[in-house]
Amino acid sequence: MRFASPGAMDEYSRFVDWDKMDMSAQSQDTKELTCTDLHELKQLARQGYWAKNHSLRAKVYHKLISNIPCRTVTPDANVYRDIVVKITGKRNSSSLPLPEFVDNSLIPTYCLNAEGIGAVRKIILCIANQFPDISFCPALPSVIALLLHYSKDEAECFEQVCRILACNDPSRRLIDQTFLAFESSCMTFGDLVNKYCQAAHKLMVAVSEDVLEVYSDWQRWLFGELPMAYIARIFDVFLVEGYKVLYRVALALLKFFHKVRAGQPMESDSIQQDIRAFVRDIAKSVSPERLLEKAFAIRLFSRKEIQLLQMANEKALQQKGITVKQKRQNVHLAVHAENFKSEIVSVKEMRDIWSWIPERFALCQPLLLFTTLEHGCSLSRFYSHSEGHEPTLLLIKTTAKEVCGAYLSTDWSERRRGGNKLSFFGTGECFVFRLQPEVERYEWVVIKHPELASTGSETENHAQTASSTLSSSSIPSDPSDRLSPFLAARHFNLPSKTASMFMAGSSECIIVGGGDGQALYLDADLNHGRTSHCNTFNNQPLCSESFQISILEVWGFRDTMNG
Repeated sequence: MRFASPGAMDEYSRFVDWDKMDMSAQSQDTKELTCTDLHELKQLARQGYWAKNHSLRAKVYHKLISNIPCRTVTPDANVYRDIVVKITGKRNSSSLPLPEFVDNSLIPTYCLNAEGIGAVRKIILCIANQFPDISFCPALPSVIALLLHYSKDEAECFEQVCRILACNDPSRRLIDQTFLAFESSCMTFGDLVNKYCQAAHKLMVAVSEDVLEVYSDWQRWLFGELPMAYIARIFDVFLVEGYKVLYRVALALLKFFHKVRAGQPMESDSIQQDIRAFVRDIAKSVSPERLLEKAFAIRLFSRKEIQLLQMANEKALQQKGITVKQKRQNVHLAVHAENFKSEIVSVKEMRDIWSWIPERFALCQPLLLFTTLEHGCSLSRFYSHSEGHEPTLLLIKTTAKEVCGAYLSTDWSERRRGGNKLSFFGTGECFVFRLQPEVERYEWVVIKHPELASTGSETENHAQTASSTLSSSSIPSDPSDRLSPFLAARHFNLPSKTASMFMAGSSECIIVGGGDGQALYLDADLNHGRTSHCNTFNNQPLCSESFQISILEVWGFRDTMNG
């Protein structure tokens, strides 16, 4: 690609109020960008190569967007010129009603002049006319407002936004256009926070009644609250690298919020409002470059892994019939005080555990499947009551009053695939924890140490070869067939299978976590157990290393929507 800036800003200044623009960050130097290599382009985008020259950025945006693969019939600038007057008439643009799919989103003005502010509404209405399938797209006003700064006229901006919306590359997700896609992205963001921002997640759980409602604001932070200089830098990288960048930046925002606000009293009675205010005023604490630096320092899993998680969340929503916007049930109160009774944990402790589980199961209520107090101390009865349920939660209280347990991602019936031989199965969503005497959760070691596995770059063949050495390679190849496809070990090139020994069971024992020790080992009588460090979870012993079981419970997940 070759771009040359004309030096003057007139060509792209029609909608810009230059008094609002930070001109100190702008360079008048004539700049060129000669680049054909995607890797090099990615580095330049991250470094902000075209961020300091308005005209150059406009040309780069135009080129990157024109390279997006689109549906055959994608509305262009001529379509806009044909329809705009018919659709908007001669009315004052500020009085034009917006389509429902923008969901009362903020319409940021950024550094637009009066003509630009009016143009945003006109373009939204013309897009609604040309894209009848869009049912929910709260990010749209922000994207239009941003691109107007870098467009010669309304028609050009309309065409660029249409290309982003009409992208038909299945591996390239750009902007959510349905409530199902949006809501599953919020759940996916919640899952990522749970894994990568545990301190911030703990704060959210402590101060908000509904954590998912807070995380459902994540796109608003980016496409609404962030100042112009920040969203433009994010968009530079987004057009090159795609949707994953948005997750990265939102995680970084949450990390900074927690760092700046930790230990301080809340400024309002709503954590949601506090985060919005922090993002709006982010310039007081973090520069755009520092925000991006933090975002790319987060060692996220591969795009493929995140896609699988998104698919699993979409599937969970579809199964619950949640495909259009509706009043969300209070997810955090899935554990109801009046109908929850455990002999091992309190309602508060169960809610804490619920805040650790993947979002798609946090929509469910706990269902007691097995307890030694009622069903006796028998491994065969443990299996008969637990099988057919996925996932399950194992809780143990020892005779020394210690409490520990495990979240187990996979149906116990999978143990039969190994015949009479004890073999491991499950996915990297499994984790182990202790609650008494103190709270500690241990997740799959690869989450905190991704250097133990290489992801994303392997070919399917390579991944298949790697999976054939793993005990969990029996997982079906179509991820949509499983409720828990995320973090399946077969997607990782692991040098040692001890890092993926999640769960195993036979008529003799149950094991959770393997490799140089076992996080939990329970005998056939469900009477005695052992715990030690293991490679899979890199955990400390969960209680006394050799213990006697006082009570053991297994909990399943009841779909509240379908009874």
